[in-house]
Amino acid sequence: MKKKVAFICVHNSCRSQMADGWAKKLGSDVLEVYSAGTENYPEVKPLAVQVMEEVGIDMSDHYPKLLSNIPEEVDILITMGCNVVCPFVPNSHSEDWGLTDPSGGPIEDYRETRDIIKKKVEDLAKRVRNNEI
Repeated sequence: MKKKVAFICVHNSCRSQMADGWAKKLGSDVLEVYSAGTENYPEVKPLAVQVMEEVGIDMSDHYPKLLSNIPEEVDILITMGCNVVCPFVPNSHSEDWGLTDPSGGPIEDYRETRDIIKKKVEDLAKRVRNNEI
């Protein structure tokens, strides 16, 4: 049975969207993937979409979602490190990944964040497969 995982950020426009994309590619056998933000935002950051395309992940149809757009309860809650208090989402395991937001910076920052998220998602999927979570 797949674990419901939600990646949460403020705007759901960059880091949580990258995590969503990676998790669907690398963990679809064990993860049911959601992402959301705590505030409205008009679009997924174009540079986030671009750097994910560079590694073969199409996020062109992704759009920012709010907590109200995801299940009320998840198995795994991952916050990106937004330095805000996230509204409580019932979960059985939570982590804060403490990622710096590359928004507003050069494309290299987005690539670095993308690669860090990939490693974290790979580790998360491995822990789920090994019944550690």
